[in-house]
Amino acid sequence: MVEPAPSAPAAPAGWDCHVHLFDPAAPTLGGHYAPAAASLSEIEAVSQAHGLHRLVLVQPSVYGEDPRVLLAGLRQSAGRHRGVVVAHTLQAAQDLVAHADAWHALGVRGMRLNCVSPVGAAADATALRPVLRTVQSTLQRLRWHVQWYVQPAHWPMVAALQNEFGGVHVLDHLGGLRADALLQASEAAALSDLAQGGAWLKLSAWYRLGCAPPYAELIHRVADMAGQFAGRCVWGSDWPHTGTSAKAVGGHSALLAVLQQALGPQASQRTLHEAPLALYA
Repeated sequence: MVEPAPSAPAAPAGWDCHVHLFDPAAPTLGGHYAPAAASLSEIEAVSQAHGLHRLVLVQPSVYGEDPRVLLAGLRQSAGRHRGVVVAHTLQAAQDLVAHADAWHALGVRGMRLNCVSPVGAAADATALRPVLRTVQSTLQRLRWHVQWYVQPAHWPMVAALQNEFGGVHVLDHLGGLRADALLQASEAAALSDLAQGGAWLKLSAWYRLGCAPPYAELIHRVADMAGQFAGRCVWGSDWPHTGTSAKAVGGHSALLAVLQQALGPQASQRTLHEAPLALYA
């Protein structure tokens, strides 16, 4: 009897490394946007249709520092997905330290500092130092990263804090670099410092960067930035695209097409399938 040939190992699952969940029953911060419902089952259906079977749930600004919606999504995912919580005050940093092991078991792998949204953190190194000092040993022990939602003007601050506190740092949404931006010398130097210091870059939210589908004017930016962070890039859809719609952003197909055009097929595959394992798994 001829034994069957061994099957080839399964290819790594594709990742969407930036999605948000919204529960209409959850309290939101006043004066900010009122999100529509966006469930885990909805984003799983969309992502799996594009070969993306693992997700990173990122806590949106509308919930402030309350991670309950995100944690509920991780419980529902039963280990498939990962999460990034928010802490930009000393109290939230202390809460993170107290709950970090339980959250890690659910799939949390990072802490987000949002210096862009009106209800986010102040882009003030003096204010952020006590937060980072509080969580530093916990992040290092659990190998969590610090995820920054910033703009290019903030890069020198982020680079200085990365140098001061060490650890792994991730720039959200192409670091906020718009398609038509002219970088200052200090910003370009800080970006180089971040990349050389081991920071990661999230290739996501093209429509927040001053352009619309098919995003042709952004492709050179994505290619240049990804080249600086070679091997340390992940992709995210930013679903459900708060402030706009899937139709307006071109859906996952248009968002993924930019990745293919900017990086080429091999680097795109590494970005979607292999690089996320180092950062999240």
